[in-house]
Amino acid sequence: MATVTLNYDGRNNLIKTILHSAILAGATEVAKKNKSPLDMALEDVHTGKVTTIFTPKNGKKSNQ
Repeated sequence: MATVTLNYDGRNNLIKTILHSAILAGATEVAKKNKSPLDMALEDVHTGKVTTIFTPKNGKKSNQ
């Protein structure tokens, strides 16, 4: 399997038709979304990379 990244003008109907034909022929679309830091942190918790979360006592910041 190969992954190809293309940059093209989305207003160009010819390239859109060619890409649509490739998808109909069996190519799949893969879109990667940039994750926010919060999403990455939640993923770490779900995968077990983070097991303990430290918070300040009583939810207040310390004056140190």
